[in-house]
Amino acid sequence: MKPTPAQKTTPLVSPASAAVVRDAPTQLFIGGEWVSAKEDRTFEVVDPSTGDVIATVSDGDIGDGISAVDAAEKAGAVWKATSPRRRSDVLMKCFHLVLEQAEWLAQLITVENGKALADARSEVSYAAEFFRWYAEEAVRAPGEFGPAPSGANQIIVNHEPIGIAVLVTPWNFPAAMATRKMAPALAAGCTCVLKPAAETPLTALAIGEIMRQAGVPAGVVNIVTTRKAGPVVSAMLHDKRVRKLSFTGSTGVGRTLLREAADQVVSCSMELGGNAPFVVFDDADLETAVAGAMVAKMRNGGEACTAANRFYVQKGILGEFTRRFAEEMAALKVGPGLAPDTQLGPLITEAAVAKVERLVDDAVAKGARLVTGGRRLNGDGFYYPPTVLADVSPDAEVLREEIFGPVAPVIAFETEDEVVQMANDTEYGLVSYVFTADLKRALAVAGRLESGMVGINRGVVSDAAAPFGGMKQSGLGREGSHHGMLEYLETKYIAASW
Repeated sequence: MKPTPAQKTTPLVSPASAAVVRDAPTQLFIGGEWVSAKEDRTFEVVDPSTGDVIATVSDGDIGDGISAVDAAEKAGAVWKATSPRRRSDVLMKCFHLVLEQAEWLAQLITVENGKALADARSEVSYAAEFFRWYAEEAVRAPGEFGPAPSGANQIIVNHEPIGIAVLVTPWNFPAAMATRKMAPALAAGCTCVLKPAAETPLTALAIGEIMRQAGVPAGVVNIVTTRKAGPVVSAMLHDKRVRKLSFTGSTGVGRTLLREAADQVVSCSMELGGNAPFVVFDDADLETAVAGAMVAKMRNGGEACTAANRFYVQKGILGEFTRRFAEEMAALKVGPGLAPDTQLGPLITEAAVAKVERLVDDAVAKGARLVTGGRRLNGDGFYYPPTVLADVSPDAEVLREEIFGPVAPVIAFETEDEVVQMANDTEYGLVSYVFTADLKRALAVAGRLESGMVGINRGVVSDAAAPFGGMKQSGLGREGSHHGMLEYLETKYIAASW
């Protein structure tokens, strides 16, 4: 990928990152063009493995956000009228171009996010799948036709694009969270404005360039990077032309955005926080359970809303599970994400390290035992070691807050009723994990757990073909599968007589 002449990067502090970020766009993408912010302000992007500045990116303001909405409106009518087959072809081209540049995108993710390169490669594959899935879904928008029960008329039900969508994505999966929102929006016939996280803007901008190369028309996708997310997003939500908000992030911010969206009655999809229980029964295959625990806890270094937060293990296997799990955690190689042998990279910021450290210290102060880890690592970068806590008190903050780091608190339980009660004792309800050899019990427990997704004998549930989303304060709506495109469609009923 070569930047247009208007694009530029600043001198880099980190030589190891220079080759990766050299061709990454750093300006706003509005109306199909790369442009500087109206006030010509910029902000710095930092490599979490070193703390070095790797690029400066345009810092958009309210005016830039409204300009992006202007561009989305200008492109809206034509894109809405574009045939589903044509939309499908464009999205499939995006899929192929992402795969062609997969290694560079993975390295870019690693440099600005910190995750191990193996994790970043998996993310790129996952991100690409949303383009492919919604290329296929674009031609399958549902509809209904049939007589009214009275016989007086025909009932026709169509689904129309909802309109301009504002998409707000987090830093932990900067590629996949962008494509998971943009792909269904475009498949449905909507135009959009993407506001990526300020910690990881380069990946989103790179995907914007790929989409331009794939033939996405000017103004259909717009990208505004900013450090002033609150005012910029608020201004767009109060623009009467915006009809959809899709947000992935913390529950606290989600509540604020729901209040903002209410002023214009904007349709909202919310993928918010999680506090996932990981339940292991006595009859579970230990090897499978430990392997599942490693994936559920350590995918993306624990910085995932689907990460297992609380490990409930039945007393009969508590000691053996904890021992094996701690051995696997302690064996992980910690280091810079681009290093070929790294299995766990740094956390995203120093503040993230401080939060994890606070949660571990609180648990230990309340009686928890450190089985492995538990002490921040010295040196540059934002590192925290893989940590397993045993004998965790029920009032420990680590069981209440979303950890977002490589820390696993283990808690004993005796009965099915007891563990279901403990698992549901949270305001969150995104995902749960259950490990047992008894399928009847697994399905019964899954039915009792208050979460939108349940993994049975596996530590990963995410799939472009599956409806991703939670219950309670973990969010509203679903992403992925055919449900994901419905979030960007309005239902229109027509009563017809002839």
